[in-house]
Amino acid sequence: MTFEGRVAIVTGAGGGLGREHALALAKRGAKVVVNDLGGARDGSGGSATAAEAVVAEIVAAGGEAMANAASVTDAAAVQSMVDEVMAKWGRVDILVNNAGVLRDKTFAKMELEDFRFVVDVHLMGAVNCTKAVWEIMRTQNYGRIVMTTSSSGLYGNFGQSNYGAAKMALVGFMQTLSIEGAKNDIRVNCLAPTAHTRMTEDLGAALPLEKLGPDMVTPGLLYLVSDDAPSRCILAAGAGGFERAYVTLTQGAFIAGDDAPEQVAARFSEISDRTGEIVPDMGAAQGMIELSKAQKAHG
Repeated sequence: MTFEGRVAIVTGAGGGLGREHALALAKRGAKVVVNDLGGARDGSGGSATAAEAVVAEIVAAGGEAMANAASVTDAAAVQSMVDEVMAKWGRVDILVNNAGVLRDKTFAKMELEDFRFVVDVHLMGAVNCTKAVWEIMRTQNYGRIVMTTSSSGLYGNFGQSNYGAAKMALVGFMQTLSIEGAKNDIRVNCLAPTAHTRMTEDLGAALPLEKLGPDMVTPGLLYLVSDDAPSRCILAAGAGGFERAYVTLTQGAFIAGDDAPEQVAARFSEISDRTGEIVPDMGAAQGMIELSKAQKAHG
């Protein structure tokens, strides 16, 4: 798997998973933009030092890279970063939306500003970066984009309502972009990592951290941004394990009449039965399936 001639932007690449992704892409031939605000885990502060250190590693190994300290929440700064990349290298093939912050608290104790800020960084940060490269990729008829989602979004996690909401929103973003980008060979996927980084350091003994190196996740990322990448995939990765998550739809049941609420309650096990469940091609599939049930019920 080679990335010779490819240009990649990796956000949040000053440490942890982003750094590992950037180093791996560079090692396999990509020119890499190492973007990192250089702030604290909660998003405060900022410095280009972290990004510059990763660039120095790449250059020392014989690769080509440039540092950028734009905040992904600043659409104008993101656009300036992409303009600089285009002026220097003339294309953008890969975007890895990896930048993130944590402001964990139970919902009861969480300030709305902390909820809003986490959503802004994870969701709107990915939107800003993706918007800045979307037309470039459409013109090239080539693009590979990865959103970094999380099991906290897919399945929930105590104290992370803001983080989980943002991470699940990225799945919805990916679902639609993968449809809209298909005709221009823009493949969009999600990566749900489990890794020992600054973002997970508080978990302590809850996880065997020595087995959760970021390097165990990056092979999955490389596949998702390769020439032969799938599209519309949610790939989970950690400790050398790789799994795929799906948003599915059960076959359900047709219910109508004055006692419909009582029927829903009485037949909820049937509605929930996963036998024959499907992964819809698009959101409209739900309505078509429901109309089909209605038509069958009415002969």
